[in-house]
Amino acid sequence: MARVVAPPYRSPWLTEDLDDLATLARTFFAREVVPHAERFAAQHQVDRETWLKAGHAGILGLSLPEEFGGGGGTFAHEAVVLQEQGWVGDDALGLHIHSGIVPHYLAEFGTHEQKRRWLPKLASGEWVGAIAMTEPGTGSDLQAVRTTARRDGADYVINGSKTFITNASHADLVIVVARTGGAGAKGISLIVAEVNDLPGFTRGRVLAKIGQHGQDTRELAFSDMRVPVANRLGEEGQGFAQLMEQLPQERLVVSVGAVAAAEYAVRLATAYAKEREAFGRKIVDFQHTRFLLAECSTDVLAARTFLDHCIGEHLAGRLDAVLASRIKYWATDMQCSVIDRCLQVFGGYGYMMEYPIARLYAAARVQKIYAGTNEIMKELISRSL
Repeated sequence: MARVVAPPYRSPWLTEDLDDLATLARTFFAREVVPHAERFAAQHQVDRETWLKAGHAGILGLSLPEEFGGGGGTFAHEAVVLQEQGWVGDDALGLHIHSGIVPHYLAEFGTHEQKRRWLPKLASGEWVGAIAMTEPGTGSDLQAVRTTARRDGADYVINGSKTFITNASHADLVIVVARTGGAGAKGISLIVAEVNDLPGFTRGRVLAKIGQHGQDTRELAFSDMRVPVANRLGEEGQGFAQLMEQLPQERLVVSVGAVAAAEYAVRLATAYAKEREAFGRKIVDFQHTRFLLAECSTDVLAARTFLDHCIGEHLAGRLDAVLASRIKYWATDMQCSVIDRCLQVFGGYGYMMEYPIARLYAAARVQKIYAGTNEIMKELISRSL
């Protein structure tokens, strides 16, 4: 009897149109990002022109409405681009923030005039977007935000500081999480600052991170920074509820990157094991190496199917906070575990930053921290049981 070979796994939400988009994104990263990875890391940011090229290539704002310069697609379009980015090991271009998170606050909570003014510039790459949540004393506990926005006539006067802000060097538009009222969740609002040449806005030092060296992560400071009240998203005091509504997509975005990075690590380790020789034979011929790769490839396939389920739920409008928390903590834990084991295949070379597996290892650790720590994810899950 002939042996039946199962076809390669294909995500059920993929379509031929998305395949074409994947080819487009793959070409963009191969031409505009991968060849410059070392330089981006050395300068701690991508080139500003890279954003314009991404917009020209048509990979920004894919799920935004066409009337506001977007691609008129769905989250599936964003996921395809983020996957392709992960499959080449890029962590410099902050697409997950710029396309996967920031514009969706504007699209969901902005007025027609706000959308008309901001979204086309983000979709074209003319502007770069960032969101300022985290503060020096406030991480996952967003109810404890101390940045204040005091109303003064037609403006808010904003004072405070933020840290760990992705895209902070290039950002033209920053969604600021600020306290407009009293203590707790009901006192928080989201205010959009157009920060170029804005008095009172300061870009702080570039932060020296363990990994993701090509990504511009900085501190931001606001000192009597005046922003029109008309730039507030939604009603005053709705900010915390808006954050909670959008965080499931943010956590799904992180999960897409986590699974793609782990898949890339398995491919790197498998290829290396088939080439590297030790004790007179390929290291893939050692049972331990084969078993390790078998385990890691199974882990990433399990993660892929779980992620695909969550993407399907999101596309159907059913992704809730609990399911998003499950995939975020599980995918990022898996990512760190798989990359660690794959690095072991490389031996000492795996510890050298010239090897992609080392950069994957360094970049992975923060995945269990941002978008809500994995401990917070488990707490949210436990409350539903």
